[in-house]
Amino acid sequence: MLRTPNPTRPASMDELLDSALIARLSRLDVTSRKVFSGKLKGERRSKKRGESVEFADHRPYVVGDDLRHIDWNIFGRLDRLFLKLFLEEEDLSLHIVIDASESADCGQPNKFFYAQQFAMALGYIGLINLNRVAITAIGGYIDTGKESPDEPRPSGSGPDSPPALDTIRDLRGRRRTQDLARFLCSLRPAGSTDFRDQAKRIALARRGKGVMVVVSDFFMKEGYEDGLRLLVGRGYDLFALQCLSPQEVEPDIGGDLKLVDVEDGDRAEVTISAPLLKRYKQNLAAYCGGLRDFCARREITALTVRTDTPVDVLLLDYLRRRGLVR
Repeated sequence: MLRTPNPTRPASMDELLDSALIARLSRLDVTSRKVFSGKLKGERRSKKRGESVEFADHRPYVVGDDLRHIDWNIFGRLDRLFLKLFLEEEDLSLHIVIDASESADCGQPNKFFYAQQFAMALGYIGLINLNRVAITAIGGYIDTGKESPDEPRPSGSGPDSPPALDTIRDLRGRRRTQDLARFLCSLRPAGSTDFRDQAKRIALARRGKGVMVVVSDFFMKEGYEDGLRLLVGRGYDLFALQCLSPQEVEPDIGGDLKLVDVEDGDRAEVTISAPLLKRYKQNLAAYCGGLRDFCARREITALTVRTDTPVDVLLLDYLRRRGLVR
């Protein structure tokens, strides 16, 4: 896979989402296959019984219940004490994890730019529906405008320190969409990442319960299995979105080549032939199938998508059918 020459670096929300797409996204909401308890009161109806303005049911009074919830009209008719129950309104946490390693900065359309667009679109849906939204980048760095473009700053505070997790969390409400856009636009892909180590740190740091979406190509030399095992469960409904460029699915290269891994510098000399391309496609299909099988066994929703798939089709069609949005 060749690096993208002069990749798109968005500078504002308008360069990530156009007005027509925003109008379509405004009719959607993030959903989950499970019922979760939120930290804050939200606008999401839960099957739990609690305090709200919408009546749900009655139950007999027992000693210790709050007297304010007694239905005195029923007491006047039946001379028995019943408690009014209401639908509890809860918030839903949405956490999007983006692979910002250097290998993401490849393909046409660029995989990292596609991940930025998707994260902005899904995050926007979460924000306008008053969900708590967080974005975390594994690998890469935040461009503060002070770094030299020729010497990108790797994440972390030193050569022996673990890579930093660039993250923004606890965003809530439409007014925070610009904060989300600024964070996404400041991200720059760079270096490599230890997915297991970073997944462990994400799992330990996350709060509440909700939906987590991991956006990556999942081409990790150390494997993706341990990282996904750490992220699944703990009250989160996990989605694995595998983004591949069209050139990865249908390579358009040939001849004698020297391939260099952009992340660790590994080199290999190969002669691209028709039989080799056929075997490559078979291996790629087996790898993607293995990811889906691994996820299915652990109740993780996995989807492989090409970066030439419009973001609105991804959200309104593919992910709506898989229960992430409605």
